[in-house]
Amino acid sequence: MVKIAVFDSGLGSLSIIQAIQKLFKAEIIYFADQQNYPYGKKSQTQLRKIIHKSIKLMQERFSPDIIVVASNTPSLMLNLATRKIIDVKPPLKYAQKISKSKQIAILATKAAVKSKGLTRYIKKNNFSKSFRIFKINCSDLIELVESGKFLTNKKYCKKIIKKTLQPILSQQSIDIVTLSSTHLPFLKSLLEKEYTDLQFIDSGDIIAQKIYTKIKNKQSKRNSLKIFASGDVKIFQRKLSRIGIKNKVNSLSI
Repeated sequence: MVKIAVFDSGLGSLSIIQAIQKLFKAEIIYFADQQNYPYGKKSQTQLRKIIHKSIKLMQERFSPDIIVVASNTPSLMLNLATRKIIDVKPPLKYAQKISKSKQIAILATKAAVKSKGLTRYIKKNNFSKSFRIFKINCSDLIELVESGKFLTNKKYCKKIIKKTLQPILSQQSIDIVTLSSTHLPFLKSLLEKEYTDLQFIDSGDIIAQKIYTKIKNKQSKRNSLKIFASGDVKIFQRKLSRIGIKNKVNSLSI
């Protein structure tokens, strides 16, 4: 039975877990490091310490076949990817392939948007000079997901979405938008209703496919999900309950 550990600072991991479970069966360990939420406001030094501690904890406690760092922010700011560790970055190759206007927006945390890592990653994708890439700080949108407002107050969410995105989207010919926080896919339906002429893409299916190619000969017979969280476990349990996940949340600290 293949075992996959998936972690970030909150609910973001769920968008990756859902993509994995849709593609193949696995035993999944989900760790929400609520104590260190949000990653998007941490310095590179702080993130390095947190992420390396988390990876060590996953390895020692669960001995997984694969560890997924389910957050774009540390994936862009730190050099994490190995044979066993999979990180999550903006799906720029796919965005480049399908964009007709050659204008792409990357929605990410404040830390990711300002990072040298994102600048290097864009450069690494070898865009021609005809392309324009817009980096948009969407930390306020991420908070809509983590707080649960995307379920309870859609009117307020619409207001924050317009306030965050309209200044750039209204003035440019952007046609492709990458949801480069694993929280943002939870807002995809709201974003698509607000901006019907844009295509919003995320990394979930790409990451799931990448994992599948590594473990396809070790598939499990059924899906299982064990959930752990640092910080206040009861609060996180309530967050999960709001989105229909009833699994028990166990306490785990790094």
